[in-house]
Amino acid sequence: MAKKQPKKIFVLDTSVLLFDHNSIKNFEDNNVVIPITVLEELDNFKIGNDTKNFEARSVIRFLDKISEHQNLNEWISLGNGLGELFISMHDNVSGINAKDTYGSSKNDHKIIDTALLMKESYPNTKVTLVTKDINLRIKAKALELKAEDYKTGKVVDIKKVSKGSINLDDLESDVIRELYQNNSIPENGILGDQKMANGYYIINNNQDSVLARFNPTNNSIERVEKSYAYGIKPKNAEQTFAIDALLNEEIKLVALQGVAGTGKTLLALATALEQKTIYNQIILARPIIPLSNRDIGFLPGGAEEKISPYMQPLFDNLKFIKSQYKADSRKRKALDEMEENEELVLTALAFIRGRSLANVIMIIDESQNLTPHEVKTIITRAGEGTKIIFTGDINQIDSPYMDEHSNGLTYLIDKLKGHALFAHIKLEKGERSELANLANDLL
Repeated sequence: MAKKQPKKIFVLDTSVLLFDHNSIKNFEDNNVVIPITVLEELDNFKIGNDTKNFEARSVIRFLDKISEHQNLNEWISLGNGLGELFISMHDNVSGINAKDTYGSSKNDHKIIDTALLMKESYPNTKVTLVTKDINLRIKAKALELKAEDYKTGKVVDIKKVSKGSINLDDLESDVIRELYQNNSIPENGILGDQKMANGYYIINNNQDSVLARFNPTNNSIERVEKSYAYGIKPKNAEQTFAIDALLNEEIKLVALQGVAGTGKTLLALATALEQKTIYNQIILARPIIPLSNRDIGFLPGGAEEKISPYMQPLFDNLKFIKSQYKADSRKRKALDEMEENEELVLTALAFIRGRSLANVIMIIDESQNLTPHEVKTIITRAGEGTKIIFTGDINQIDSPYMDEHSNGLTYLIDKLKGHALFAHIKLEKGERSELANLANDLL
């Protein structure tokens, strides 16, 4: 029994621990239960170089450390101000249970039954199963067991993240005229409550308009002009804003958000190439979401052959940029030389863990498939002179355990929007083709 009657008991599923190894200590002064089945599943994930393998090893090390002087089948204090931890060895419920109801003793059903046993053992305590697995939550609720998603790192107000550039209408003509003449003017309250570090604005009145950015360094509004980047020119205001942020050396972290075909990856790659003399290396990476939940280790061939299908969208963008130049042109040859000298590298995120990223520009494609912890890990690897660009669509998530509220890109934008080192641009208009726009709009 617990040392004291717990306020609440949270039973954690494997998906929660693989999502965030610190989750055990994120339930305030409430008690946490880990089913023995979850420990067995963690054991299957402990070997490998993916983030989930790192998370599994971290949980196992934590459990080993906290149980140095006590048995894990007893309630153990998680620390000052926190609740207690218990590893449940049993799932034999006297009443209704998942194994009988669903006709099998698969691990998910054992985990539900462990939570039901806690509910039975502590009838005066609120017991909740916490899991990232939607189907597991549904099954638990069908058995009148409270089940919820892991909420730490989950963004509640998605509107803040989904908001793009800001339209400021009906401003004085003098403001627009002065911006065109001087390229920069003191902010002096012009932006009002819309003032935000590295915020991008379309300022207009009935006759004229101008694109602008608020510079927090000198508290000024600066005009944003259309700029080319390695043969790529912006096709709309949002792309113009994106190129401005990507070429700005004072902005060290950029998030490009938008649906397929809005030019996120192409603009990031083109601006990185435009700045090739500033950085020692350009790294393009993307998370690998294995097909049929099979790791790339099961695929035949060496590392490059394994990841090649996943990297194809990056290759396509690089090929498009190359197509802007003749085969014997100086810029085309420079691109080929960069690839040969590994100054331009395309890779999977799994292969850069532990690297030191000093004086590089790094593009993380499809970053909506990263967890908040993975995003933090990547950023904390940044050394002096490094710039990191995250691209993605928060509504196009391939991971079964994340949604638009809980993925790493959403978390990044929510936490850093308005910081002087960060810029967020939402690309809204598709520029790939009329056909692609039709699919995005109507299908």
